Amino acid sequence: MGGQHPARGPGDIPDHAALRAMSGMEFMQGVLDGSLPAAAIAAVMDFRLTAVAPGTATFRGTAAFAHTNPMGGVHGGWYGTILDSALGCAVMTLVPRGRWYTTLEYKVNLTRALAVGVEVECTATVSHLGRTTATAEGRIRGLADGRLYATGSTTCLVMGG
Repeated sequence: MGGQHPARGPGDIPDHAALRAMSGMEFMQGVLDGSLPAAAIAAVMDFRLTAVAPGTATFRGTAAFAHTNPMGGVHGGWYGTILDSALGCAVMTLVPRGRWYTTLEYKVNLTRALAVGVEVECTATVSHLGRTTATAEGRIRGLADGRLYATGSTTCLVMGG
């Protein structure tokens, strides 16, 4: 996946007024179809958005050597970053026009070590969307082996309006 993301800068991010004119689902569909830029961190972490539907988002990625800790294992931050992205994007699919979200907290549970080069799929689903808060849960599974590598949850703040 490295190299599939063009170089980006701050000017590539849509302005706030443009974002507020879209529903969260419209925004997420734009990221998925490439008409809106993906998060810059996705290129650094070698993952990409592959599907969105109301209340759910899916990413695929492969941790590389650059994502390892000093002991050679995939750093917990890699798991956390792909989970935070999927969890937040799942919430965003349900956010109405004129509103947006930010992550208040997220939790990651690593269930087994992920080897460098193993492609995973991370899917998150919203469990609650209220006027000011939302929660979601997600899982990272190996694409080839179907094994569960991590789970996560989030609480998001829904703003604007």
